[in-house]
Amino acid sequence: MPIVASDWAQLNPSNNVAAVTMASAATIAPTTFLTVLTGNVAITTITPPVTHGHMLAIVFAGTAGITAGNNIANTKATVAAEALLLVYNPTTAKYHAVG
Repeated sequence: MPIVASDWAQLNPSNNVAAVTMASAATIAPTTFLTVLTGNVAITTITPPVTHGHMLAIVFAGTAGITAGNNIANTKATVAAEALLLVYNPTTAKYHAVG
């Protein structure tokens, strides 16, 4: 099934949408490909911006990372100012950290 153009535009980094900055929290809801998080709270749930397979890039201000459970498949510590890439599998409804 092809990706609907409006869904693709939400996550396509070439659509000139600036990165969104939000507070780090147990649950986040990214709206663009790149999200910058302030604070130091580990993420346990990500509200998917679209329902098909996609990838998100998250830059943490601290070293909180992600914790397995809810819709995150694996725990991953982060390094401040480095991007963490996450791939969404719609079959399992879970995000998987890349690398």
